Amino acid sequence: MDAKKPFQLANNTHLCLSQDFILPKEKRPCLSHVSPMHSSISIIDLKPYNDECKNGLVEDISKACKHLGMFQVINHGVPYDICQTLMVTLQEFFDLPYEERALFFTQDHSKLVKIFNYYFKGDDQRKVSMWSETFSHPWHPIEDFTHHLPNNPPQYREVFSAYAKEIGTLMNKVLRLMSKGLGLEEDTLVKRLEERPNFYSQANYYPPCPEPELTMGLNEHNDITALTILQQFDGVSGLQVKYDGKWIQVDPIPGALVIILADQMQVLSNGIYKSPIHRAVTNKLLPRLSLAMFYAPNDETLIGPIENLINEEYPPIYRSYKYKEYMEEFYRQVGKRRKVKEAFQI
Repeated sequence: MDAKKPFQLANNTHLCLSQDFILPKEKRPCLSHVSPMHSSISIIDLKPYNDECKNGLVEDISKACKHLGMFQVINHGVPYDICQTLMVTLQEFFDLPYEERALFFTQDHSKLVKIFNYYFKGDDQRKVSMWSETFSHPWHPIEDFTHHLPNNPPQYREVFSAYAKEIGTLMNKVLRLMSKGLGLEEDTLVKRLEERPNFYSQANYYPPCPEPELTMGLNEHNDITALTILQQFDGVSGLQVKYDGKWIQVDPIPGALVIILADQMQVLSNGIYKSPIHRAVTNKLLPRLSLAMFYAPNDETLIGPIENLINEEYPPIYRSYKYKEYMEEFYRQVGKRRKVKEAFQI
């Protein structure tokens, strides 16, 4: 595939759907069969977090994690103006001329700061590019990587650093609530994910697509980390989650953030909490922008069901493994509908 195509998606005025983007018929999104958002996707108010008694909040979080593994939070503490400024800044970045953004393009995922695009590889080994462009880099600890970030737009480093600091606070809140929702001490999940976890971000840009039924923004997948906080900008829908065998739209709610549990959380909870299958679709009229902030273990972290959640009635579903083993399996399944955690089932 021509390496220029991922870059040109963001600021090419004439977009057409070449064969490089057309999925096999059985992998197309069938947009007419998608259900509108409904009550299975909880909207949880985090305002009671600072209350002396927050049992109701813990119960709501626990229920959402066990039921679907995806929910939206409001009154989360991340200032609205920081979110909006970041949206404008990211859009400015994706609108930069090709020559500037091309400096970051690579398919080498070991690079700290990179632009790339995802693809699907079918049984015939043909690669189909997703209709999106992804800009990724670490987000914590802030002082260790700021000098690697773009200096154009000129405010990028300052704006992103402010947002990352707020997300770090929210991430800790959510993990504490999730721990208590499992009947554990509130610092259990953070301790099990150990020191030196990996924190990285992915800003995803989806240009208007001339034929949304033929392609995908991001193919269906489970997140591979422990936890994701997703910001959907500008009220443009595109995120969908699979529930009870059907795709459900996850509409953006003004001021809300989406919490998505990932595979390591399902394993740590011994299957009590769910890592949902989700995807991103495109539309004809409007560009879409989102930002995912990931919390992942480091390569040497031992992942397995937490001992307090295992007994004779509930034996372990997964064997323990180092996170680097999981990632090796992940890359073995590259380009396909990955089923990585299933490889570690007992």
